[in-house]
Amino acid sequence: MSHPLVLQLRFTRSEFLRGIKGITEKEASKRFLPMNCLSWNVGHLAWQEQRYFLSFGQGIMLFPMIAKDFAYGAPASTPSLKEMLAAWQKITKAADPWLDKVTSEMLQQNVISNGKQIQYKYGNLLQRVIYHYWYHLGENMAIRQNLGHKKLPQFVGSIDRKAPYIPE
Repeated sequence: MSHPLVLQLRFTRSEFLRGIKGITEKEASKRFLPMNCLSWNVGHLAWQEQRYFLSFGQGIMLFPMIAKDFAYGAPASTPSLKEMLAAWQKITKAADPWLDKVTSEMLQQNVISNGKQIQYKYGNLLQRVIYHYWYHLGENMAIRQNLGHKKLPQFVGSIDRKAPYIPE
C-alpha cells in the first residue's frame, strides 16, 4: 500500500481534474488578470510534479519546455489545455512508480539535486505539491465562476471514501 501522504496526493489530483472537467480550450486559455489562465495552471502543476518527483526524485526530465515555461515566476502564457493535460498525465504517470515506493524514512531525507543537498526534505516537497494543487484548484474555480459556469463543485469530493485518514 502507498504511503498515506501519497494517497492524499492522488486524491488531490483527482479533485484537481474534477475541477476542470468540461472546460473548453477557449475557456482554458482565458485570463482574468492578474490570474493566469486555467491551462497555464495545469502546466504549472505539471512543472512542480516533474521537478520534485521526476527530477529531484529520479533524475528524469521528460519535458524541458515545461520546466522552462511553467516554473514559478515564468511569464504568463495561454497554452493549449489539451497539450498541458497530456504533459501532466505523462509526468504524473512517470512519477507514480517512484511515489509508490515512498516510505516514511524517505520522506525524512533531504533532497539531493545535481549532487548537492538542498534545504527541503522529500516529505516537505510532497506536502507542498498537495497544498499547491488545492491553491490552484480554488483559483481554477474562481476562473470558472468568472466564465459564468454554474453548478461547480462546492466542496472536497468523496474524501471519506476515496482518501480517508490512514495512520502511518
